[in-house]
Amino acid sequence: MQSYLFLGDEAIAQGAIDGGMSGVYAYPGTPSTEITEFIQENPLAIERNIHRKWSANEKTALETALGMSYAGKRSMSCMKHVGLNVAADVFMNAAMTGINGGMIVAVADDPSMHSSQNEQDSRFYGKFAMVPVLEPSNQQEAYDMARDGFALSELTNVPVLLRITTRLAHSRAGVVRKEVLPENALTLPADPRQFILLPALARRKYKKLLSSQDLYQELSNDSIYNRYEEGQDKSLGIVACGIAYNYLMEHFPTENCPYPIVKISQYPIPENHLKWLRHECDEILVLEEGAPMVEEVLKGYFTEGKLVKGRLDGTLPRDGELNPDWIAKALGMEQFGGYDIPKVVVSRPPALCQGCGHQDVFNAMNEALADYTKGRVFSDIGCYTLGALPPYETIYSCVDMGASITMAKGAADAGLIPSVAVIGDSTFAHSGITGLLDAVNEKSGITVVISDNESVSMTGGQDSSAFGKIESICIGIGVDPAHIHSIVPLKKNHDEMVKMFREEFAWEGVSVIIPNRECIQRATSRKRNIK
Repeated sequence: MQSYLFLGDEAIAQGAIDGGMSGVYAYPGTPSTEITEFIQENPLAIERNIHRKWSANEKTALETALGMSYAGKRSMSCMKHVGLNVAADVFMNAAMTGINGGMIVAVADDPSMHSSQNEQDSRFYGKFAMVPVLEPSNQQEAYDMARDGFALSELTNVPVLLRITTRLAHSRAGVVRKEVLPENALTLPADPRQFILLPALARRKYKKLLSSQDLYQELSNDSIYNRYEEGQDKSLGIVACGIAYNYLMEHFPTENCPYPIVKISQYPIPENHLKWLRHECDEILVLEEGAPMVEEVLKGYFTEGKLVKGRLDGTLPRDGELNPDWIAKALGMEQFGGYDIPKVVVSRPPALCQGCGHQDVFNAMNEALADYTKGRVFSDIGCYTLGALPPYETIYSCVDMGASITMAKGAADAGLIPSVAVIGDSTFAHSGITGLLDAVNEKSGITVVISDNESVSMTGGQDSSAFGKIESICIGIGVDPAHIHSIVPLKKNHDEMVKMFREEFAWEGVSVIIPNRECIQRATSRKRNIK
């Protein structure tokens, strides 16, 4: 059969299409972005008219996917790990309502924080919600899990969490596709109260969710993705989760691992395999990408006092990505030191692109703020976060999406007036609007700078939900139109921008300044495509 060279993200996308999906709902976030982008350009997805447009944020994405599931169709929602924080409300409650059409929640974690503000293991969310979790060890499993995950969701009557990490998301391997399944027919829930979580109904649904745990455990015990592999040396047993299994097997390309292995790629953890490992082996080494979730469980599970090693006891590092070298060290094997790389390029910190409109915004802000004490500018997640670095050193916070406005308001409440928020157009639509509403309601002394480059530029230039609507949104929220200003951030407009900033910093109420110029990378790409 034909093999396709897919990224892990692309394997999930193709698997979901082939599994009969009718809609994908997502907000861009590395390392999950390519799942939706692949579906947007896929010929079969276009032919079937699968929904594939971006959502305003992860919460709206997951709620809309649940709405499609309500109508009997199969849906998928994609996000990075911190995006699941945004969608946690609906995720937890969807485990209670259950689903009608199969639903997959694909979440890409980012150990080592390559493009994120924390390390977070989404398996805990699956355990918290008490739903099945799938964690592929390679691209073929990523495809298979996405394709067959809808059926698992419909069998268990809950959403299924599909968790990957950066290295699997952004590496390629051969994938063999399977039969393309038809989409579900439009069917409404048999129980008209299934999706109503009034307390009296929710209590019954929670009991049902609890009673379903034995089924989920049985399915995990029998899963093709979990298995026990024999080994001759019983001094050590290895539990390898998800991509950690792939890292382990890199050390045994031509021979079997000498130690017994329990491979885990479906949760809850397979108790049958672990009982056998407990019976056979003297010590246990747990290999898992992310937090020591399984290791913590096994420390309580192996009550005979057997040593359980992993991230908690220092056998493996507590933070950062797992890799084959760390596993070799844990097994006492010789480590590959890597190749010497000639220093032909001097390392440099990240920087805004030359010609980026954010540069002109920060230069004008710095001049306008020269008469005030430092530490007044709050920001959040976007390209403009680089304003914290030289040569600008303008912003003093970057916590989460939308926190620029709310933190500026809190600082103003404390007496730091003026306080300034810098936020991007897409982030404003994602989670900045409600914070601005709070500020308007309390007439806070803040200036909100919505640096509008007309796209979700940091993750590849996707369309912004706020495109062409920012000023109207601000007026609708209640910002005084006299204190809403738009300007093109260019060097020729520098003096005008400085004057505008100074006037609004001195204003005692809420003001909004919208520097608007298309992302330089997106503009270059657009002009290239026109030619």
